[in-house]
Amino acid sequence: MAGHVTRSRRLETQQQEQSRARWTTPLTKILAKVMVDQVHDGNKHNNLFNKKAWKYICDEFYSKTGLKWDKEQLKNRFSVMRRQYTTVKSILDQRDFTWDDATGSITANDETWDEYIKKHPDAETVKSSGCPIFKELCTIFSEPATNGKHEYLAASEGEHSSRLPRPEPLSTHHEESSSDSQDEDDANDPETIQATTPTAASNRKRGRKGIDDAIAEAVLEMAAASRMRAAAIEQYNARYSLADCIRDLDLMQGVDQQLYFAALDLFNEPNAREVFLSLKKDKRLTWLRGKCAIASI
Repeated sequence: MAGHVTRSRRLETQQQEQSRARWTTPLTKILAKVMVDQVHDGNKHNNLFNKKAWKYICDEFYSKTGLKWDKEQLKNRFSVMRRQYTTVKSILDQRDFTWDDATGSITANDETWDEYIKKHPDAETVKSSGCPIFKELCTIFSEPATNGKHEYLAASEGEHSSRLPRPEPLSTHHEESSSDSQDEDDANDPETIQATTPTAASNRKRGRKGIDDAIAEAVLEMAAASRMRAAAIEQYNARYSLADCIRDLDLMQGVDQQLYFAALDLFNEPNAREVFLSLKKDKRLTWLRGKCAIASI
């Protein structure tokens, strides 16, 4: 009977925590990666996710974390992430700040930081903790013309990278508008009239079709490689998933709230998840207390 009461209280506590949606760095990173998937799938238009995307985001977030937070809670975090992206982007627009891709931090001398924070108090958090998910935020919030890739990240990876960025859904509206404008302005130009003869026009069409075919083939190859890579990562993560760790953590006795959330941060590391799930159940609490105590020093 006592065990049943304890379990009921634990479930009630878990429901309360879920209703408050206490976000940790690992949980935010999981949400960002799920949103990036939807950007790549073309389910985001005019900087907003469609209904299909939000259903996938809610379902996938629950699948990966075991936390059944509703759409409004995730949308609230989406708004926070948008503000974070705007803050970091504004900082990097200043020439005295440098982006460190390896650590996700932004570096500048103390005088530069102090002067900037006086005018932009929101930058205080970025100075102390950086923005580990800035790559994901660039994909989610940057303009379509950048293919979800902010110029600072592009510069840090090198201008001659052999890997092409994942393309956004293509639109020919702008190209057609430009062409119409040009035809209207140059209608009486003899050179323009000569260039638009049937032979020249057909040559241009064949050339454009060849380019379009090459682009389409490259997109298909990248999509296939991305699906294979995603499948391999998913297969590996499924062995020691965050959801499995949270499920077992909820069943453990003697785990207070501080240790619970410290364990969630710890489970961001795949090796930690593997060790935790591989340990015998009577040794997990001791191991967690030791690791979380070391992590808090």
